[in-house]
Amino acid sequence: MTIPEASGTNHDFLALGAMIIRLDPGVVPFAHADEYRIHVAGGEYNVAANLSTCFGRRTAIATAMVDYPIGRKVEFAVQKAGVTAYYRRFKHDGVRGPNIATVWSDRGQGARAPIVFYNRANEAAQSLGPGSFDWGEIFGSAGAPRVRWFHSGGIFCSLSPSTADLVIEAMQAAKKAGAVVSFDLNYREKLWAAAAGEGAGAEQASEKAARTLRKIASYVDVLVGNEEDLQMGLGLEGQDVEAKSQLDPAVFLGMIGKVTRDFPNVKAVATTLREVHSTNRHSWTAVLWLDGKSYRAPAVELDVYDRVGGGDGFASGLFHGFLSGKSPEEALRLGWAHGALLTTTPGDTSMASMEQVEAFAKGGSARIQR
Repeated sequence: MTIPEASGTNHDFLALGAMIIRLDPGVVPFAHADEYRIHVAGGEYNVAANLSTCFGRRTAIATAMVDYPIGRKVEFAVQKAGVTAYYRRFKHDGVRGPNIATVWSDRGQGARAPIVFYNRANEAAQSLGPGSFDWGEIFGSAGAPRVRWFHSGGIFCSLSPSTADLVIEAMQAAKKAGAVVSFDLNYREKLWAAAAGEGAGAEQASEKAARTLRKIASYVDVLVGNEEDLQMGLGLEGQDVEAKSQLDPAVFLGMIGKVTRDFPNVKAVATTLREVHSTNRHSWTAVLWLDGKSYRAPAVELDVYDRVGGGDGFASGLFHGFLSGKSPEEALRLGWAHGALLTTTPGDTSMASMEQVEAFAKGGSARIQR
């Protein structure tokens, strides 16, 4: 990969996606909860926020914004994270919307699994499409790039046909200007089933995702996704590989040949691997395939506080490593370490420091620091 030099650019990283409000009752089941913690998040935004707050990167988000109090709540969070915003603004009618989407997600506990469900009715981000942003102004041009790295994901693409078209438009502009393009498949069956139409099941959801995401993958340099994402999101058949455990990368690496055959433009594929022993106890590792070689992070046991956002945390650290010119092993370890630390705090975005991430990546322990 050739990443533009930082000199002369405005942003190290630009994400395109939808902002959400996540309501989190903690370990209390929804039906019994009286209080909820509010997290400002978004699958694509999380990476930009993490790169800014933890790694000190110059990041930006292109997204929909609604001019009402919830929108202001989101704007304040974006400002606090130090993320530059390119907003397409919408007016709220005071009754029905359009809205910032709400995602409900409890943490679960022990043997009780976390639960996630959505209210994305009349979501402003669904209305985004080609022409919503001036990409020439944002990305610059060949020889004078303004953005080093562009990122989007499958969650945003599932919202409407126009959001997927917008991602393609942005990727074309990014590549024309010389930016690296990454994409997190982030396959969510509930979202793709809704996109496929009323009554759609798992098979129809996967078919709808594959028809959409295969078009997008043809523009991607760096792909993030596990074997389920590759199979369900891209419609790739899994290899007949005997995996010893969910931490064994054999199945994932066995599919790389299909990825590169169908998408020769893809230079790197990365994912986290986890084995869930209980809601609060996970085994965790990560794997990277880059230009024909594979790399694996160590396996570690995690005591999980809030697992939501761990994958975005991994992507953030990995991308920072690439942007910093680190070796593949170092970049992978930064992603692995940051994703692990993100699961130890509430919310979707990072509360870790770069010093903590670097220490963990080098094999640091959880012994008290005095």
